[in-house]
Amino acid sequence: MNRDQVLRALSHLEDPTYRKSVVELNLIRDVMIKDSRVSLTFVLTADDETRKTKFQSKTVEALQAIGVEDVHIRFRMISDAEKADIEKPAATDGHHTRMQSEIRQNVAASILSPESGIEFIAVASGKGGVGKSTVAVNLAAALVRQGKKVGVIDADIYGFSVPDMMGIEEKPELVDKRIIPVERFGVKVISMGFFVEDNAPIIWRGPMLGKMLRNFYTEVDWGDVEIILLDLPPGTGDIALDVHQTIPHSKEIIVTTPHATAAFVAARAGAMAVQTNHEIIGVVENMSYIECPHCNEKQYVFGRGGGGKLAEQLHTELLAQFPLGAADNALSEPDYSPSVYKGDSPMGQLYNELAGRVIDKLHK
Repeated sequence: MNRDQVLRALSHLEDPTYRKSVVELNLIRDVMIKDSRVSLTFVLTADDETRKTKFQSKTVEALQAIGVEDVHIRFRMISDAEKADIEKPAATDGHHTRMQSEIRQNVAASILSPESGIEFIAVASGKGGVGKSTVAVNLAAALVRQGKKVGVIDADIYGFSVPDMMGIEEKPELVDKRIIPVERFGVKVISMGFFVEDNAPIIWRGPMLGKMLRNFYTEVDWGDVEIILLDLPPGTGDIALDVHQTIPHSKEIIVTTPHATAAFVAARAGAMAVQTNHEIIGVVENMSYIECPHCNEKQYVFGRGGGGKLAEQLHTELLAQFPLGAADNALSEPDYSPSVYKGDSPMGQLYNELAGRVIDKLHK
């Protein structure tokens, strides 16, 4: 349950004074959501007890219809300033458009609130080259196969790779001044790569990058997503810190290889999560082994034990160990992607298991 769903559920309620939707008039305020309980403020445009009673019953009925169990409504009268704002002479098309824009911006900003109901999971690593982005995109696709509504923010703004890894060739659309993310394998995707021509290098300073990342939260129409995965840049730099500060309720998965040095460096990313009060839900060990296709013998070319040792050090769980490999996808296939494994492939099934474990973690 999130604020956007609440507003949509109440958008059919019409204010008798102005003959417009109470949502359009911005009469629904202070929406707070916790579990299956919703509390809100309803601004009345007339001191009419009958109208108040009707809005009480209609609001409860509409919210119960979308699964809300407990509804708490605070009623108050509209202020003179609020009334004047509605009744401005320019309050036709221009004002209507502005109010709708403000409502959309409030809804967009609310995705960062814990009350939105959206689960943010940052996928982090201590160093590059450990397969962090591969884990992020395949976990996203596997979560969709588990019935979840998923988005991915490619927050690795210097080293964006998600669009290419998922085989995305189109660009996001701009509809009514909102960015519509590209959907691939059922996953909604936004990336710096969509806004850079010909793979040009990014030479912006940290504050500009941080602003671009925040636009991904507030200017993108994420719709009814339940989980947003953030593919963080490796290490503990400005962007990773910005994510930790902006979404303090985000959970985190640390990706490493079994090599002792990779695990040692990944521990710094884990320590950053701990210091910023982020919950680490587990460690994923990538490139754990190579499996012989003929005899099924496993060769541990990068050593053994790094993921387990890291999980122990961070007081969390080793969620998965993935072998070294590449997606067996043909260029001629309509859903071709270089890095997303099919759900019925051996690696796809391993990612399905990881998705199930992540869902269990989120529901605890």
